[in-house]
Formats: sequence, C-alpha cells, structure tokens
Amino acid sequence: MGENLFEEKPSAADSSEEIKKDFKGLLGSAQKFLFELLEIRSNTDPVATKESIIADIPFKGHTSWILVCSIFIASIGLNANSTAVVIGAMLISPLMGPILGMGMSLAINDIDMLRRSLKNFAVMVVLSVLTAFLFFYFFPLRDESSELLARTAPDIRDVLIAFFGGLALVVARAKKGTIASVIFGVAIATALMPPLCTVGFGLAIGKPLYALGAMYLFTINTIFIALATFLVIKYLRFPMVRYANSKRRRLVARLASVVGLAVMIPAGITFYNVLQKSLFLKQAQEFLADTVEIYEFKDNGRYENGLTDIHFDEKLGSYLEVAILGTEEVPENIVNMWRNKKNTYTRLKDADLRVLQGGRDDSEQKFNYVNELYESKKAELLTKEERIRVLEEEVANLGKYAAQSIPFQEISAEAKINYENVVGLGFSNRIQTDFNKLDTVALFELQLKKGLTSDQRQGELKKMTSWLRVRLKDSTLQVKIVE
Repeated sequence: MGENLFEEKPSAADSSEEIKKDFKGLLGSAQKFLFELLEIRSNTDPVATKESIIADIPFKGHTSWILVCSIFIASIGLNANSTAVVIGAMLISPLMGPILGMGMSLAINDIDMLRRSLKNFAVMVVLSVLTAFLFFYFFPLRDESSELLARTAPDIRDVLIAFFGGLALVVARAKKGTIASVIFGVAIATALMPPLCTVGFGLAIGKPLYALGAMYLFTINTIFIALATFLVIKYLRFPMVRYANSKRRRLVARLASVVGLAVMIPAGITFYNVLQKSLFLKQAQEFLADTVEIYEFKDNGRYENGLTDIHFDEKLGSYLEVAILGTEEVPENIVNMWRNKKNTYTRLKDADLRVLQGGRDDSEQKFNYVNELYESKKAELLTKEERIRVLEEEVANLGKYAAQSIPFQEISAEAKINYENVVGLGFSNRIQTDFNKLDTVALFELQLKKGLTSDQRQGELKKMTSWLRVRLKDSTLQVKIVE
C-alpha cells in the first residue's frame, strides 16, 4: 500500500515523447498508404507498353479504311446533331496512335519513331479533312447543328480535358493488362475526330473561321495529349533508346529536347491564351446577368441573349455587343450606368460595350437591321426550335414597326374628312427591285366612289399621292386605285 503511494508518475517530457512517437507512426502509416495507393511504377510494363504504342502508329490498309469510315460516321452524326453517333465514330477512330507515338518518342529519344509518328499523323489529318470536306460538299443537308458549332470555339475546359485525358490514357496503356474501358473513355473525352470533321464542314460551306476554330481545338487536343504522354513516360522512367555512336546519341538527345521544348512552349502559350479568354467570357456573362439581362422594359423592347456577341482579342481590342430589339430605347443614362458597372470588372475595363438599339432607326433601316442581325448571328442559335421562335417574334415585331412608322389611323381619319370621293384606304410595305438593289416602298391602296369618270379618278389619285407624300415626308411613297 505504501509502495503504491510513493510510485513514480510519468513526467511531462515522457508523455510528450510518446505523443511524438505516435504522431510519427501515424504519419508514416499515412505516407505508406498514399504511396501504395498512387504508386504505378511497380505495376508498369515498359516493353509491352512501347510495343503496343508502336503497333498503333502505322497508317495503311485496314487502319486507313477504319479512319475513313469513322470520319463518315462522325460527319453524319454532326450533321444530324446526334451525340450518340458522334461517340460511336470516336470509339473506332485510330487517330490516337500517332499522337502517343510522338509523345513517347520525345520521352525516350527515339528519333525514328518520332519521324514515323509525324508522317502518319500528317497523312491521317489530311485524309480526315478531305473526307469530311467531300461529304459536306456533296451532301445536300448542311445544317449548322449545335454539335458542329460546339467544336469551333475551344475554351480552357478543352485544354484540361485533353491533358488529363492523355494522362489517363498513357497510365492505362502502361499498366500490365491494359484497361480497355479507360481507353474508350479517353477516346470519347478528348474528341479528336469531331473537330477534324468540323474543319471539313467549314471549308465545304465557305466559312474558314469555322475551320480555323475547329483546327485550333484539334491542335490543342493533340499538343496536350502528346505532352501528357511525354510527362508520364518520363515519370515511369522508360529506358532511353541507346545508339552505338555516342555522337549520334548526343545529337538525338539534343534534338528530342529541342522538339519537346518546342511542344511545351506553344502548349504553355495556348493554355495561357485560352485561360485569359475563358476568364474574360466568364466576367462578361456575369456582367450581362447583373445589368442587361435584368433590365425591365416598359413597352415594346426586348433583349435577345442569342444575338449577343462577346469578342476577346488582346491585340485588336475586345468588345461586348448587345442587341435591343423593338421600338423602345434604353435611356442613355442607363447605358452609361452599364458602362460604369463594366469598368468594375477587372478583365472588362478595356473592352468596348456596344448597345445596338432598333428603336432609333427608321422603318426601312429596322427591316434591314433585323434581317442582317439575324443572318449574322443565326449560327449561334443552337436548335431549329430556337430559330423558329426567334423568327416568329421578329415577324411580329416587324408588323409592329410598320404600324408604328406610318400613323395609319390618323391618315385614314384625315383622308375621310378631306376627300369625299374616297370610300376606302389600305396600306402595306412593298418590297421591289430593279435587279440592282432591293427597296422597301410604302404603298397605299385607294378605293373611290363608283360613277366617277376616268379624269376624276386620276385627279383624286394625283391629289391623294401629293398629299400623302407631303404629309409623311416620303417622296418614294406610291398610291394606286383598287376596285
């Protein structure tokens, strides 16, 4: 009993040491767990991986026919706006082989493999674009579907998809016992085939900007898949190709390093540029949501989001162009308030805000404005239903423009008082051409009392024409007698 009373208790220093030991043990266990979870070198088969990638590089015979068929399938799917068909085309496309070959050849200093990969890649791209061009050039249905338009304007997400898709593909290829489902998934995600089809589509319909945008997307996918391949192969420490001639070995190593750097530099520049554009578009959409989209029109006015043009160009200048349809004007003080609000966004300060308002134009300009605006922006309307909806609304608005530009009720009331031989009056806008230019002319139709002589009828027509032209300040106005 006495011995227990005088038993020595552990000191604070001993307790601290035990806690440190426990913490180190826990940290070590966590590190071991994470290492075993993420470690891939031990389960990698460099020889089999290299052989499988080399086997996919050649482009001849069966591979060429598979590529042509996949291009046709993808073109039909894009034309029909069918996502399922486009996915099917991506699954059978052999385009990924040469890209992986380029990335691996740079990583292991194999200049011969790089040469073969570049040659086969170039042939594949040319054949793909040519096939898509011929399809869209001769096929009678060439709608600008949303599936096609989605491949003309790449953003930062496309860069990330290509890079991480390439990482997943190479890691799957390097694993002992390749995961086929991963390869299929990457084929779908990185989407090499649809952009090439869109290039052919843009060339076939005479819109090179579509072709340039789609080729830019394809280039992004290619560069970042090759870059991901290069980095993974380097990380896995695949054996370098050895050359008997030490001078040649050094030359090849230097050449591979230069080419690898040449790929990384545009990849970095592309990533930066696409990121800047994406951040600009994000702030532009936030700005529009906080200002233009919530503005409440009191009368006949409407903001059409589908006709908004957001243009980013650091060198030539960026701008936001919004269209206000209808006869109601947005007050200048509101527009100035929008511009001040725009300047609070860091990436929109130097961008120009353009507000196009239909209410400031005369009747003929309104007709031309709406038609030109719709024609120039209809590609951004994603579905046929959306196009039909907008067209129906514009037709209704054009009717309102015509009624409001000519005060027909006032004119008819004055004509009834001043011209006793007039029993009816009609009005319409008449479109006419001399085959050199197209004009819109105001046309009045005059009904006269029965029993008037020919001279009396011509006299009434002449007086009515002169009066209406002076009254409406329109020397091109026409009047005709109807029975």
